[in-house]
Amino acid sequence: MKTPMTTRGAALLRDELHHLKTVERPANSQAIGEARAHGDLSENAEYHAARERAGFIEGRISELEAKLANAQVIDPKLVDADGRCVFGATVDVEGPDGEKATWQIVGEDEADIKKGRISVSSPIARALIGKESGERVDVNTPGGIKRYEIVDVRYE
Repeated sequence: MKTPMTTRGAALLRDELHHLKTVERPANSQAIGEARAHGDLSENAEYHAARERAGFIEGRISELEAKLANAQVIDPKLVDADGRCVFGATVDVEGPDGEKATWQIVGEDEADIKKGRISVSSPIARALIGKESGERVDVNTPGGIKRYEIVDVRYE
């Protein structure tokens, strides 16, 4: 099954993967070599720490490669959804107390509520998907149901 991801999210994962392969992995290999040079490996904390770090790096590389292989990259600028909330859309909403918020619906790995990016699987995004400007949505939150009005839907 393909996992939706914006072009920005895919680029961030590719950048992290490149950094791990070209900077972190070689630096850690060098650290392992230096630790080996210190002698007895059974009591060498630097060696064990470097080996543990190598395992983490290799695990993260595998994870990123799998995510990118299973990604369905979507460019929000190319979405034609006739004003409906879909993956990649940026949505302006107004809450019951007049508070305003802007959220972009993104993939799991891209979500960052502080930057206004919400996961496509979050309760807010699930409530917004398929709706259009002017509609009201009810979102089940830990504090109870919140009603939002969709003010605008953009694809940027």
